[in-house]
Amino acid sequence: MPIPGSGLAKGLAVTLRTMTKRSHTAQYPEVQPELPPRSRGVIGLFEENCTVCMLCARECPDWCIYIDSHKETVPAAAPGGRERSRNVLDRFAIDFSLCMYCGICIEVCPFDALFWSPEFEYAETDIHELTHERDKLREWMWTVPAPPALDPAAEEPKEIAAARKAVEKAEAAAAAQASAAAAAAPAPDPAPGPGTGADPGTAPATDAAPGTDAAPGTGPGTAGPGASGLGGGTPDTPAGGPA
Repeated sequence: MPIPGSGLAKGLAVTLRTMTKRSHTAQYPEVQPELPPRSRGVIGLFEENCTVCMLCARECPDWCIYIDSHKETVPAAAPGGRERSRNVLDRFAIDFSLCMYCGICIEVCPFDALFWSPEFEYAETDIHELTHERDKLREWMWTVPAPPALDPAAEEPKEIAAARKAVEKAEAAAAAQASAAAAAAPAPDPAPGPGTGADPGTAPATDAAPGTDAAPGTGPGTAGPGASGLGGGTPDTPAGGPA
């Protein structure tokens, strides 16, 4: 059973501890406050991702999102193909005088077209100015902080893993095609010998010494007519010995 008056004593203890602490005054607007990274200030629109699916407008509990669009016919991409129709965004507005910053529109968007921005300085003297059209919502996208880094121990996202596997498969297919093309290429012809285009294995002819005529039919290392089998190229001695 609690002691009577214990709750009052605890409350007074908190008051006494607070009285002894030094107060800190935030010098706003000269010094901007340090907001948490997931602060809900204003909603930014990334128009390129919007497909006019109307999910955000239907799920908004305050009905503060206004969307107008029209349909356009897209010609067939190939001859004989079928024409398609697509929605074109005409107006996207959010009335922040009605918005309660629940974030349901951002959560239900299937194409990541809406983002939270920590900016909060958009007070107006006229309540009608709190309805931000798509141009103003697009400007808030420049103030959207970058997403936090993934936990190093977390699993790789399925989208990134699928993209990485597709790139690795394409690189392997390109390498296989390159190796097959290199193997099917014909072997290059051997280069001719240096100097002339004669058949390989034939010795090139040599020039005779200046002032002398080369014997017809003689080549390098061969003797002339009547030469001995020694290949020295000396004249034969007549029979009977020297005169």
